[in-house]
Amino acid sequence: MYRTVLFDLDGTLLNTIDDLADAGNRMCAARGWPTHTTDQFRYLVGNGIPKLIERLTPEEQRTPRTLEEAYRAFDADYDAHMFDRTRPYPGVPELLGRLAAAGVQMAVFSNKDDALARRVVAHYFDSQLFAVVRGALPDVPKKPAPEGTLALMRAIGAEAAATLYVGDSNVDVLTGKNAGLRCCGVLWGFRTEEELRGAGADFLAADAGALEKVILGG
Repeated sequence: MYRTVLFDLDGTLLNTIDDLADAGNRMCAARGWPTHTTDQFRYLVGNGIPKLIERLTPEEQRTPRTLEEAYRAFDADYDAHMFDRTRPYPGVPELLGRLAAAGVQMAVFSNKDDALARRVVAHYFDSQLFAVVRGALPDVPKKPAPEGTLALMRAIGAEAAATLYVGDSNVDVLTGKNAGLRCCGVLWGFRTEEELRGAGADFLAADAGALEKVILGG
């Protein structure tokens, strides 16, 4: 049994891809830039909103001013529509309740902006389930760099040997490995089983029940 579980957010606890894609495409369309399919957005997200904006901006237009204006436009649009189509993945709310009842300490660690991460978690879940909800902070390197993960673990008194990182992408697998943790890749998220296996995920879970067995044993 793992005593602490650190969860990624987008693609792991919540299916946010439609709202992210819609906001990104509206921002692009308003500027005459190419838009993208939802499946393409699965590979554009994962490294934080500034990196998403950079990827959406045509290479020849990636000036600091253009990137900042695009970021502000996306941020305002997403802030207004972030609850339109986002939903928890099937079985996840129930799983969180069972883990809490079993005494598992839980936290959320995301590359989403910190304020947005805390807001969206509070909207869809009981925030008291989590010891801490943390997103991207200005002076902390984003995942998969280990600094943020290790700082979070220190803050909640988590021991590496008893902590599992759970996520849906190679970024998450590397986040766990860089912090000396084992990682479970979830197969319901934005990326593929092949990506998770290739990154070296220690476990794979096809659904919330399978993840529960990884965490609690059995």
